[in-house]
Amino acid sequence: MTDRAAPNAQGDLPTSELLVHGQRILAWIATYLDHPERYPVLSPLAPGDVRRSLPDAPPAAGESLDRILADFESKILPGITHWNHPGFFAYFSISASIPGILAELLIAALDVNAMLWKTSPAATELEALAMSWLRQLIGLNDEWFGLINDTASISTLLALAAAREAKPDLAIRGRGMAGRSDLPVLRVYCSEHAHSSVEKGALTLGFGLENVVKIAVDDAYRMLPERLADAMAADRSAGMLPLACVATVGTTSTSSIDPVPEIAAICTRERVWLHVDGSYGGVAAVSPKFRHVLAGIEGADSLVINPHKWLFTPIDCSAFYTRHPHVLKRAFSLVPEYLVTREQDEVVNLMDYGVQLGRRFRALKLWMVMRAFGADGLAARLERHCELARRFSEWVCEADGWEVAAPTPLSLVCFRYAPLGTSEDERERLNMAILQCVNESGDAYLSHTKLAGKYVLRLAVGNIRTEEQHVARAWELLRAAAQRMSA
Repeated sequence: MTDRAAPNAQGDLPTSELLVHGQRILAWIATYLDHPERYPVLSPLAPGDVRRSLPDAPPAAGESLDRILADFESKILPGITHWNHPGFFAYFSISASIPGILAELLIAALDVNAMLWKTSPAATELEALAMSWLRQLIGLNDEWFGLINDTASISTLLALAAAREAKPDLAIRGRGMAGRSDLPVLRVYCSEHAHSSVEKGALTLGFGLENVVKIAVDDAYRMLPERLADAMAADRSAGMLPLACVATVGTTSTSSIDPVPEIAAICTRERVWLHVDGSYGGVAAVSPKFRHVLAGIEGADSLVINPHKWLFTPIDCSAFYTRHPHVLKRAFSLVPEYLVTREQDEVVNLMDYGVQLGRRFRALKLWMVMRAFGADGLAARLERHCELARRFSEWVCEADGWEVAAPTPLSLVCFRYAPLGTSEDERERLNMAILQCVNESGDAYLSHTKLAGKYVLRLAVGNIRTEEQHVARAWELLRAAAQRMSA
């Protein structure tokens, strides 16, 4: 064990501990990234197992890093579901790349709070640069202002707040919404397959869940623009105010892409703020082959994409853009005297554009990832993931008793086991059992959804280390489980 600071020392541990244990941790990470398959992708533990393995109270005296790291391996790791595992196909697969991991180490060491330009000029200016680079990668012009949030849920919340502030005659910033007979009911629109963050944003802002209008979708699970127009017209006739619409590029259940150009035309005509949730699918526009996913974006007011979802940047890193930064700032800017700075009229203070005051230096990891892989390297990796998904879809289509349940525009495949002569109830039980069997294998982890009331499985390719062998292994496990369940 390395030397420790004296027991009565009031400062940090000596940097010799950082050197020794830092090298040990880096070596562990390198081995982990080389061989993540040595761990089951889905944690096999039961609820409470991790908590019971650890002391109920903190230690009175400090413990050695040797002992702490030993407990990390023996008690914490068994309770980890390995999102960085190449067999992770659930939800939307994420992965932390080496440049992003190294950046996180630097971010932690610097411990910057990027609330004001003055509190670290490099943090604010690098965020502006990183967002400019990402904007260029996905084909946006320079009228878009961007900043980094933690998740798309917060980015969507900001968009809905900006939509409300874009109608200053409502006077909600000053007067609020409670007890006002002069304020109409405010309505928010999204498809039946929009992410739940739209509803959470409406709930948080006081619109009410009843005022989130779910618009029907077509056979490919895309919002029907004519139904949107009808809903807005009906609400206006009833004295309500259409406020905002959220179109999705890459829905969570199926990765469907709403027809943004048609939706944008309706929102422009109706003077409704259009927010595009491209948290998963919008990233695909980094590849020129998939630039079409953001068709019509010029008619939107705001956009979110998540580099932590499919651009190999460690979570959390959500990129929020708007063409109306003055509206966003008007919605949130509040500067107490202790935060007034001499430069505030000359610089961007990122605290003015959202709820949070404290802000992590997330731009560093996004910047390092984009530099390390380059535009061509990022595009090639995204294209490879889409190709693996198409290949898996072909395997499903060619197999007896299996079917693809939705289009596969990007890297997510929705499918199910549906042998002839079985009822829908039987098929649901079969697929639930197949999913459980595959996930318990430790080699792959998939999730499910329901489409038109039918239980279907989801395989999402998005991990930077996933290769065809990992997709093939998942398919092998699925077929083997189906065979056992049908025997």
